[in-house]
Order: sequence, then structure tokens, then C-alpha cells
Amino acid sequence: MPDHPRYGAAPLPRLRLTARQAIAAVTDTATPFTPAGAPRPPGAPDGAHPPDGPLGWDGYGTARERARTRTGEDEAVVTALATTGGTDLVILAFEFGFLGGSLGERTGDRLVAAYTAARERRLPLVSLIATGGSRMQEGMRALAQLQRVARQSALNRAAGLPQIAVLRDPTTGGGWATLGAGADVILALPDAQVGFAGSRVRPPDADPYAYSAEGQFAAGQVDAVVPADALRATLRHWLRLLSPAPAPPAAPAPVPPALGTAALPETGWDAVGRARDPRRPRAEAYLRAYFDDWAELSGDRCGGRDPGMRCGFGHRDGRTLAFAAQCGTATRPAGFRTATRLIRLADRLGIPVLTLVDTPGAANDADAERAGAGAAIADTFAALASARVPVTSLLIGEGGSGGALALCAPDRLWATPDSYFSVIAPELATAILKRPPTQARHTANQLHIRPQDLLHLNLIHGITQPETGRGDGDGTGVGAGSGPGGGGGAGPGAGSGAATGTGTGGEPGPGAGSGTGTGTGTGGEPGGGRGAGGESDADRWPGAGSGPGAGGGP
Repeated sequence: MPDHPRYGAAPLPRLRLTARQAIAAVTDTATPFTPAGAPRPPGAPDGAHPPDGPLGWDGYGTARERARTRTGEDEAVVTALATTGGTDLVILAFEFGFLGGSLGERTGDRLVAAYTAARERRLPLVSLIATGGSRMQEGMRALAQLQRVARQSALNRAAGLPQIAVLRDPTTGGGWATLGAGADVILALPDAQVGFAGSRVRPPDADPYAYSAEGQFAAGQVDAVVPADALRATLRHWLRLLSPAPAPPAAPAPVPPALGTAALPETGWDAVGRARDPRRPRAEAYLRAYFDDWAELSGDRCGGRDPGMRCGFGHRDGRTLAFAAQCGTATRPAGFRTATRLIRLADRLGIPVLTLVDTPGAANDADAERAGAGAAIADTFAALASARVPVTSLLIGEGGSGGALALCAPDRLWATPDSYFSVIAPELATAILKRPPTQARHTANQLHIRPQDLLHLNLIHGITQPETGRGDGDGTGVGAGSGPGGGGGAGPGAGSGAATGTGTGGEPGPGAGSGTGTGTGTGGEPGGGRGAGGESDADRWPGAGSGPGAGGGP
């Protein structure tokens, strides 16, 4: 039996790694284990297989012995309890040199043992996959292992435990269709062959790009293609973000402070103009100001990606929060499905969700209809309506009809001063009403789409304001007012500083106040971790604030 590289030994570059080298490449410590009394599939014999396996396949026993001699392994999977970057995990790696990393019954035993160990210890499971699929020398008994793996994966999902897959070369057949595609986060190495159909069973004229890591990423099936030298750090980051959450109910994500202007629009048409202004801070600026670090999911796992929908998990003040952020473009069906995927994953892992709403509406072209726009939007509505974790939503720009509403928490929605929300775009409403285009301004006013209108209609909790110092609370807000003329009711506070209304006139009537909430905060964030940065500087956006944390820290 050849000597194995020790766990922790640096693997050779540009070579296909053995299972143990692959484990060593991404972990600090690893202790291998093999199944002890793993449950057998129905109908499996209690004793050892005959030398040529359950089918008596001539030469199978000899082939296994050669594989054992060549690789030093007695099966195609190595399992271990491991640590990396301070996170405990269960890890499994396929040994492609052992019969092409194929799945047989004993392989299934090891996979079941790995999933079971993760559940018993409440640990994440990482799969380093390199397999050609099921082992044909064991026939249907080998194929049935896919059902065992699917069952174990479902049990770990139900237990709220994350599963991360790393697709090595090749990842094909049942290994891709279970451990790979069934994982919560899918990372792939560059140029890896990835697909249900292996290279020898594809149509002769098939596009090879469709069966590559890069092709699967473009099709929304893979979250990231990660260079080998970045895999260790990337995996550590994801494990820190998705490590099992504590049992007590999680607190909601704090409402982000506004990054743009503090002044409210005078008319509905002014609100539309502000929201459409290309200088207005977008999702990227809000994510940078809000999170200390983050990692993004990509794709809807149904063949599509939408660059206008950013979804992922980030750290803020030591806790993990999930986010789904529209980027100001018309949201495509793949975008809604990606957001739905994010919300359901966060719900299963017990992680609160923040949504940033900013879209002129759902994409309405023929391709969007063929891609199932209605069904995708309906599923996003359902995901938010049924979420058990708290969801916080902030309208940061355009709120275009149902395409925007689908991403709004039913009972926790705030708005920034440079946003609007409308049942339909004013121009489209004008056309439907058979008014001349010049009447769009008047229609916008009739629709009552300004942030203060939304507050008066009890559609939002408050209007966020730029922060002047770093706080720990729900963000600044405009109070609802308590009397005619817009007196200053207190809105949600910024950090420990209470939001105090300073009446600015406003519209008459109860709750119509537009008093600007100002929080005292608890001090600025030193350094660059919280600065809102270029887009929201005070010169371009009056009232944006210039204190630490509001305009780019030192």
C-alpha cells in the first residue's frame, strides 16, 4: 500500500489530487473515520459481498484489488472529522483513482456515515467531489445508492445543517445529481467537467462548454468558479457564514440607514426623478456600508442568472445575515427564483433576512414570460409569506409594482427619502388612463407614491435617514407625526440615539408629519468597514452626513 501524504501536506500544483490531498488542501486538521454499523439499504446482504460483487461481475474483484494497490484506499470515498479556520466540519472526498470515484454499495455506506456524523454533531458537511457516477459492475444495487444519499441530504436539510459541495474534475452522473447539485452552496474548480452526462455518453455534437464548471455557472447551476489557490479561503468564509445558528430565535436584521439625501420629495414626480437618478446609491453601496464581509450565491438552479439580483450571506457585528438585493434593473424570473432560493435557505438555517428593494418592475418581455415570470414572482411572495425567520425590507429606490412588492417583508418595510413605491409606473398609468404623456407628472402625484405618502397610508414602518454616527439599533427614521401640519413623532432610533422629529410642515391630517428623524448614534466606525463611500458623499447628496461611517472612514 503506498504511503499517503499526511493531512496538512501541501499538494502538488496542477495535478489531480487524491482524496486525502484534497482534504489536506482545505483543512487544518482531519481525522479519518469509516462506517461502523452503517444502516444497509433494503435487500442488502448482511455479510461481505462475493469477490466479484453482488452481480458476480467477472473480474470486478480483481479490478478492486488493483485500485486498492494503486491508491492505497479500499473504497472511492474518504470521510473525516475536520477543522478549518476554527470551524469544525465533516468532510468527504472522492478518490477518482479508485474505479473512477464511482459509487457502489460500500461507497454508499461511507456517505451515509458522513451525513449521520454531521447530524449527530450538528456540523456542516463539505463534499469534495470527483466521480464518474454509479459503479456499473454493481448494477442497480449501485444506482440505488443515489436514493440513500438523497435521503441523507434531506435529513440534514431538515436538521438545519448546511451542505457545501466542491466540484472537482470530473463531477458527473449521480454524484453531480445528488451530492453536487443537491448542496446548499456549490463551488467549482476551473475547467472541471461538470454534468449529468459523462464524456462518453453525450451526443457527439454536444457543446463541451455546457458540461464545464464555467458553463454550469453561466447557466445558474453553480454559485462560483473558484481557483484552486483560493479554495481554502473561500470555503472557510462560507463555513463561518453558514455554521449552525444558536437555538434561540434570531433578532431581525437592523434597518440600514439611508445613504442618499435626507430631504423628502415635494411631489410624486420629484420622488420618481430622485429614484431614477443615476447618482443615487444602489445596492452595491448599501451592501458595502452594511456588511463587514459577505459571499454571494449565483443562479436559480433552473438554468438562469440575473445580475440585477444580488443574493448571499454577510457578517455584520459578528452575526450572519442573509440578503437579497435588487440593483435597479427590471427583475427577471431567474432573479426572483434566486431570491426565493436565498430566502428558503436562510429560513432553514435560522438566519434573518434583509431585502433591498429597487426595481422599475418585473421584466415583461416575451423571454421573461416564457421563463415563467408569473410563477417565479408567486414563489417569491410565498417564500416571504411563509418565512419563520424575521425579514427586514428597505425600499432604496424604485418600487415598481408587484416586481418590487414580491421582495418586501409583509410587516417590516422601510423606505429611504430617495425612493417611491407605485402600483404601476406613472407613465404606464398615464397611458392606461388615455391621458397625454405630458400628464405623467400629474398622475404621479395622484398615485401618492412618495415615502411620506407611504407612511401616511401605513404601508411602511418609517423613513430611514442618513446616520451621523455608528449605532446599534434599527436605523434612523421619520416619525409618523401626531397632529396636523406634521409634528415630529419619534421614529425607530439610530443606535442608542432616539430619532426626534423636527416638523417641516408636511401634509395636514393625522400621521402626516414629515419630521426628520435624527439619531445621536454611538460613535463612528473607525476604518473602512462601514463607510458608505463615494456614491453617498455629502457634496452630491446634501444631508448624507459627514461623520465617521457616513462617508467613508479613514
